[in-house]
Order: sequence, then structure tokens, then C-alpha cells
Amino acid sequence: MNYTYGIYLYQGVASLDFVGPYEAFDLSRHVLNAGQVVTIAETDEPITCANGMQVIPQFTFDDHPTLDILLVPGANELQAALSSSRAIDWVQTVAAQVQYVTAVCTGSLILQKAGLLQDKKATTHWMLIDELSKDESVEVLPEMRYVRDGNMVTSQGVSAGIDMALWLLGQLHNPDHSRQVRKLLQYEPAPPYLAEV
Repeated sequence: MNYTYGIYLYQGVASLDFVGPYEAFDLSRHVLNAGQVVTIAETDEPITCANGMQVIPQFTFDDHPTLDILLVPGANELQAALSSSRAIDWVQTVAAQVQYVTAVCTGSLILQKAGLLQDKKATTHWMLIDELSKDESVEVLPEMRYVRDGNMVTSQGVSAGIDMALWLLGQLHNPDHSRQVRKLLQYEPAPPYLAEV
């Protein structure tokens, strides 16, 4: 099926929060020769990520294609995203139209601000668990790498977005397709220094 994945960008966004899932979604598109992955921001101005990387969004809120999946990445500082009522309204509007709404890291707090996590289970980066927990309508699951509740899927910080993206590809297509994408990404986490040697 031709899925369109929309990735929301804003000033200060954490680059790996969106680049990791982007690569997974785009490899899926390549394997299937179907679908597209697009980046979307409030304006067409260059986005400066938290680490200084600059990215030019492909579309704006006004001209992006119809989406099937929305991904909301996080940031070290969410002020740019949370202070824009237009952005929050856009997230609310698109969320009502897509098949899945996903968030990486503190992107969960953007979904929360948009009222999308009310009475839902969710997670976020471990440093912001307490912040998300202030909303008593959200059942926060801090130990879960990613959490699906209905069509809302939230994940822990940064690299957890790749796990979530691969899980989602298995739901949209099938687990074997997700495994193929994982193999192409050569994504086999084996972090060094987990124990003294």
C-alpha cells in the first residue's frame, strides 16, 4: 500500500528523533517501491536542529500531501513547538485524519499539549517522565521502549524511535517486511560499555 509518512519539524528538534524513523520509513518505501516520506514545518524556513544541523522542510502546513502516518519528534527545548498555537492546532487536525500518530522522545509532550494523550497510555524520554506524569489523565509507562494505545504510538528517547518505526512497519505491512528493513539498516543494537570488561 502507498503510505505517506509525514514528519513534523520545528526549530530545535532533535535530529536522530526524526532521522532514524525517516530512514526506516524510506527504506520500506524503497523495498516496496511505493509510498513517500515527507518533512513538514510551519514555514519553509530552514530548521536548525538541537545539535546545529540545518534541514530544509519539504512542505509546510499549507501545502503538504495527505498523510497516513504522522511522526512528532522531540527536542531538548520544546518552546518553539509548544508556544505555537498554529502548530498545536495543526497536530490536532492531522491526528484526526491519519491512521497512526507517533511520537519520539519529548514529542509525547507535544501530543499531550494537543490533548491527544488524554486517557491514553504513553511514554517519553526518561528525563521527562515526571513532566508527562503531571497530566493525571495520561497513564505513563516509563519502562516501555514504545507504547501503543489505539492509533497513538509513543516511544522513549532518541534511538527508541527506530524501534517504534520498525514495529509500525510490521503493523502496516508484516513482520517479515520490518525484519528486512531492519537488516538493511544493519540495526542490531549492541552498545559498548554495558559492563566492565
